Amino acid sequence: MARDISPEEIETIDAMIIRARAAMDAIADWDQEQVDRLAQSIGWHCGNEKTFVRIAQMGVDESGIGDRAGRAGKRFKVLGVLRDALRGKSVGVIEEDAEKGLTKIAKPAGVIASLIPTTNPELTPPVTGLYAAKCKDAVIFSPHPRAKATTNEMVNVMRHACKLVGAPEDLFQCVTQPSIPGTNYLMSQADLTLATGGKPMVHAAYSSGKPAYGVGAGNSTMVIDETADIAEAAANSRMSKMSDFGSGCSADGNLIIVDAVYEQMKAALISEGGYLCSPEEKQLLAKALWKDDGSRRVETVAVSAKTIADFAGFDLPDDRKFLMVEQDEIGKDHPFSREKLSVTMALYRAKDFDDTLRMVREIYEVGGKGHSCGIYSFDEERILRHAANAPVSRVMVRQPQSKANAGSFSNGMPMTSSLGCGIWGGNITNENVSLKHYMNVTWVARPIAEDRPSDAELFGEFYNTEVL
Repeated sequence: MARDISPEEIETIDAMIIRARAAMDAIADWDQEQVDRLAQSIGWHCGNEKTFVRIAQMGVDESGIGDRAGRAGKRFKVLGVLRDALRGKSVGVIEEDAEKGLTKIAKPAGVIASLIPTTNPELTPPVTGLYAAKCKDAVIFSPHPRAKATTNEMVNVMRHACKLVGAPEDLFQCVTQPSIPGTNYLMSQADLTLATGGKPMVHAAYSSGKPAYGVGAGNSTMVIDETADIAEAAANSRMSKMSDFGSGCSADGNLIIVDAVYEQMKAALISEGGYLCSPEEKQLLAKALWKDDGSRRVETVAVSAKTIADFAGFDLPDDRKFLMVEQDEIGKDHPFSREKLSVTMALYRAKDFDDTLRMVREIYEVGGKGHSCGIYSFDEERILRHAANAPVSRVMVRQPQSKANAGSFSNGMPMTSSLGCGIWGGNITNENVSLKHYMNVTWVARPIAEDRPSDAELFGEFYNTEVL
């Protein structure tokens, strides 16, 4: 049971809220050019290679999870978010529709409470900060205790970026001693919460009494059919699975491969550095990933394949990068059909494409509804059937899931670090949380010529038929 919040914590957070509102007041009259310049300053100082790599590696060292080399690869997201932010309007009139007589005017959302996950202590703050700065919001970051120094370091960089362009540093503040009671109180006092993290965090955000954007759990599942470029599919699966040692919800967890190319795909994955566990090793691996009660062991979350194998008690050749198990069963009693948060993937053999559709539905009943899935196919009709079938918010076609679904430079998804999972995932939005989610919008409606269809048009074949 969580302890009560202390008077000192209340005093600290209340003071942060007051400073945040004062900072917003100070830039209330800034125009689009000024906030764009602020965003560019934040983007450069957080997203330059030297600073981002330093803080990203600090995050891995502090939390003990992730890959020092791979974590730095997330830097592209800062650049992509800056691109998207600069291309959008966020001050004054942002949209006009003369035909409908409508004008939309953007206004700040207010003070945002941003809950930072241990997996992205260096990335989520500038992503949130860029969109917030564009909309003249202030943000108070609540870091994960295992990565609080990293988050505070990145927020200090953001404050420096504000100072250089004459913006108040208190547009961005960070809690130095995070606690559950303190975070709950912060959410209750802020205007909006962005909860990027686990289910308890999202539930707390939705229970705060204030608006919140939450995210859902992942269980990314990829379909590979006989039209796929097998070498591409294997390389992308390895890339997605290895990103930060599989720490993200978007890392490929399950590959459903049609029988006609199953052996070919398995061989290609092995050539990419995959290690196919024997039945005995699979049993050891299951015990290394999950406790007897089914909960995930933190010791094997987002660590190297060698670390997992050593913990499990089997030998892994030095050249093997990720682990694979062959899996038939799907269900809550079969943990390999769940999210794995590691460099482990399950391989499923489907009889044909129709069988993949069944497997996808069953896997998402286990977990990950609303998040993401993908497909390697060049058959457009199958791609759309797969998308219509899967209960997810985003489907990546022939792309490495963890590098693509939150936006990339080679697809049109909005760049973000927060992926809404819709009603499936218990979230308010299906979308990639981006610029439009950081603002209030006032609609101005003018009189137009009456737009009223006739009764005959509206009721169609039922017009003037017998009624009760």
